[in-house]
Amino acid sequence: MNDDVFLKKGFQISTDKNLLDIEVIYKYLNEDSYWAQGIPSERLTRAIENSLCFGVYSQAHLAGFARVITDKATFAYICDVFILPQFRGVGLSKWLIQTIVEHPELQGLRRWSLATSDAHGLYSQFGFSSITKPESWMEIFKPYQLIKKEEK
Repeated sequence: MNDDVFLKKGFQISTDKNLLDIEVIYKYLNEDSYWAQGIPSERLTRAIENSLCFGVYSQAHLAGFARVITDKATFAYICDVFILPQFRGVGLSKWLIQTIVEHPELQGLRRWSLATSDAHGLYSQFGFSSITKPESWMEIFKPYQLIKKEEK
C-alpha cells in the first residue's frame, strides 16, 4: 500500500483524537455496525479516551475509524473498524489496517487480536488467522442491552 496514492487523493490517517468526529463515530457504531449497536455514547467516549485511535479523513471529514486497545508492549486488540459507505471500494480499509500494524508504538507485540464476522479476507492479508487454540480463550460477553439493564 502506497501512502502517496491516498495522500494525493486527499486522504490522511491520524491518531490525533482531537480530529475525531465523535458524533459520526457514535452514529455509525450505534446504528450501522453489527457489533456495537446500543452502545451508550458515554461508554464510547470513555473507550476512545482509553484507546489508540486511528481516524481516516477525506479533506478533513471523517471517512473511517479504528480503535486499538493495547499496552503497547505485548498485546493489541483491533476493534470498531469501519469505513463509511461513501468512501468504500478504494482500498481505505487495507490502508488503515496496514497503518495500524506498522504503527511505531505497536511494534514487537507478542499477540494481536480482533474479532470479525465478515472481513476475514481483509485481515488475513496482514497475517491474521483463526485462533489456533480456541480452547485456551475465555470470555465474558454482555451485549450493551444487558449492561443497560444491570446498571438500572
